[in-house]
Amino acid sequence: MGKRKVPDLYRAPFPLYTIKVDPKTGLVITAGGGGASKTGIKNAVHFLGLQLVGEHQYSATLLHSHDTDLRATMNMAIGDGVIAAGQDGTCCLMRFKQSQQKEGRKAAAKDDGHSEQQGNARRRAGKGVKGGKDGAAAAGDVSDTKDETAQISVAGLGEVQSDLNPQDPLQKVVRFSSDFSLLLTGGTDGHIRVWEYPSLKKKFDFKAHEGEVEDLDMSPGNKHLVTVGRDFICSVWSGNQLAMSLRWRDTMPQIADKAYRYMACRFGKVEDQKDALRLYTVQIPHKRDRKPPPCYLTKWDGKSFLPMLTASCGNEVISTLAVSDSGTFIGLGTVTGSVAIYIAFSLQKLYYVQESHGIVVTDLAFLPETMKGKSIKGNNEAAMLSVAVDSRCQVHALRNRRSFPIWLVLFFCGLMVVGVILLLQHLFPGFI
Repeated sequence: MGKRKVPDLYRAPFPLYTIKVDPKTGLVITAGGGGASKTGIKNAVHFLGLQLVGEHQYSATLLHSHDTDLRATMNMAIGDGVIAAGQDGTCCLMRFKQSQQKEGRKAAAKDDGHSEQQGNARRRAGKGVKGGKDGAAAAGDVSDTKDETAQISVAGLGEVQSDLNPQDPLQKVVRFSSDFSLLLTGGTDGHIRVWEYPSLKKKFDFKAHEGEVEDLDMSPGNKHLVTVGRDFICSVWSGNQLAMSLRWRDTMPQIADKAYRYMACRFGKVEDQKDALRLYTVQIPHKRDRKPPPCYLTKWDGKSFLPMLTASCGNEVISTLAVSDSGTFIGLGTVTGSVAIYIAFSLQKLYYVQESHGIVVTDLAFLPETMKGKSIKGNNEAAMLSVAVDSRCQVHALRNRRSFPIWLVLFFCGLMVVGVILLLQHLFPGFI
């Protein structure tokens, strides 16, 4: 606990807003930028190769940088080799592919890779810049959207208008359903838009919240959609029909109404319980006080949506939430740059680094539980990546907790019982 230094895994030349790990390739994909303002800060998606150095340390290598012209990627989802990127009021879809270098080109690529990447960057910078809808290339327009090196290729698949706020359209969240049949988006106009994937035909478009949509998630099997808004409401939907609104204050009746608002939601599995499901939500104070009140983390039954447990998660305002693939761990980032990992079962804090980043943590991602993810987990129970507006990407490794085999515990218990009997027999002859 307390302040400690976490070394940077990677530092980008622009603010980072989102990070994901592709479970199939193990690629770490992070994105951000300076937006449309003419500050000289670029907008790009970076593809990183992650390697384990020793048992607990990691290193990252930039494999490819994909320019996104005048639009910064603020949020994204990964699904079967496709990135769904939130850029202003649109959701831009890009297909990425990792290709193996040919044997004859390996030596040349090793020597010239850096200069080749710089050359690609100069050529991209020299292109005419397109902005807005006119600058968004349609599917198949490879000349404007395809950007490749010897290792990673990226091609545009098209885009959809995901937010229709007339003043400042902004997509705030995007998710794929677990079976990749649906793409879900939410933004500042309060609407949830559900698109059939990969056709991108709109299935639902409904007003879910008054004001901005903060977060959303869909349960496995696509049975329930949970949405969080700035209007103090966390709603459960079946299709586009409201099923119920959640009431976290039932576990904390002493808290005044509208003193807190929901900030994030995420479904998670239950370890060793195949059919069980949990929902996790974060509640943050609605108003900032000189002496800030605590934020809260709530665990819900994922089928009945009844609250099971609520716990305080500190006085720093939570900015982002993540749940590990196994459902064992919960990750939290704060607006002051701190990072924490909690045990999902008890909501107890297991790991904490105060102000690990210099400013707001914008996204978190656990290394996946797939074979690709396990090969780089090393001697760690879990590892979580964090990014922030300070352009830094960090890795937070949770070392394996010491445990003893059950047979060894039983063996020592048996020895203790025998020892107690022998002692009593010595002190009180004829005891047995």
